[in-house]
Formats: sequence, structure tokens, C-alpha cells
Amino acid sequence: MTIRGAFEELGEDEREALRTAVDSAQLAFTEAGTFTCDRSLSAFTFRCQVPAGPDDGEPEATERAVAALAAHGYPHRILRVGVTDMRHIKIRRKGGRG
Repeated sequence: MTIRGAFEELGEDEREALRTAVDSAQLAFTEAGTFTCDRSLSAFTFRCQVPAGPDDGEPEATERAVAALAAHGYPHRILRVGVTDMRHIKIRRKGGRG
């Protein structure tokens, strides 16, 4: 899941915590999620991995991703949510069939 959004009314302590988290974070899709943002801390991209059950669809995954974002506690508004269901990705192997 990729959530693009904007921070709203961050306090100085929140700004410092975010700067530290962004500077030390590896860009990855993790269950806790990682932020990338510009130095002004206005807009962000939040990436998280949401394990899906056999019957889960986009609404359930989106709900869990938004909960992961909210768990970080930063005031924000969501602009866009992108979902890639890895169960539907086909892997092409070099030099082989199919």
C-alpha cells in the first residue's frame, strides 16, 4: 500500500521525531510502515505492507493501511491511496517459459 498525504499542524516535537524517523528509515514496505517526505514536512508518502487473507480485498487492505498510518499519531489528511495486490503479480523468469 502507498498512501500519499499531507501533514497538518505538526508541533515542533512531532517535526523533530519525523525528521529523525525519515533520516534513519530504510525505504521499504513494512507492516509498521515508513514515511518519505520533503524537508519541509508538508507532504508525505507512507508505504506499508498489509498481509492479506484469502478473502481480503482492497477495502480491507486500505482500512489496515490507514490504521497503520494513524498509529504513528501524526495529524494528517489522506490525498490518495494506491494498492498493489501481490497475489496478482506475475513474475517473468529470464530465458524460461512463462
